Amino acid sequence: MRYLILFLLGQFFTQTIHSQIYEVGVFGGGSNFIGDVGSTDYISPDTPVLGVLFKWNRSARHSWRVSLIYADLTGKDSESDDPRRQARNYSFDSNLLEISAGMEYTFWDFDLHTSGLKAVPYMYSGIAFANHSNTYFNNAGQNIDEGTNSWAIGIPMVLGIKSNITNHLILGFEIGARYTFSDELDGSVPDAEELAFLSFGNTNSNDWYVFTGFTLTYTFGQRPCYCNF
Repeated sequence: MRYLILFLLGQFFTQTIHSQIYEVGVFGGGSNFIGDVGSTDYISPDTPVLGVLFKWNRSARHSWRVSLIYADLTGKDSESDDPRRQARNYSFDSNLLEISAGMEYTFWDFDLHTSGLKAVPYMYSGIAFANHSNTYFNNAGQNIDEGTNSWAIGIPMVLGIKSNITNHLILGFEIGARYTFSDELDGSVPDAEELAFLSFGNTNSNDWYVFTGFTLTYTFGQRPCYCNF
């Protein structure tokens, strides 16, 4: 029985190695925030975003994807179309580190081992964990750092298009909104309970942030023999 198990495990890993292709690359672009402070424009990148990503192309239609992205999030009431926010004139500037994992699905086959230029639209979703600084606004309207960090869980909703530009390089462009289960990213809801009286805004509406930018990935691995999932 022991030898049979070892044999089956060996066959599984051998088949897996010969049935996959990988991608590793970078993401660069801009971010914008949607919450209780700043503009409410859905797609308006105004601060830089940089990251790395890794994909395992499980078939010609879907890939498992992991990414690590660093962003600078800002919100300025002066840039809002809402006159009440303009009069309030709050602003914040914080850093965010996102770890995301999920599935990328192309709308038709994207087989890198067939000749010719190919361009396909795709979508990506999964789960994201965003580490951010905890802040609050004092009575003078200043954004104060609490000196602690929190993790916000979110759902990425990404739409993009990608194309092979060489035999091993793939260029993509994507817009990805992240809905978070937190209302603390902009400082409108302090993390510390003793500062809860300083909360403001719509506490029934959680924070969003959006990444807009380009991906450039390098493919490697043996020619896949895509198996049934």
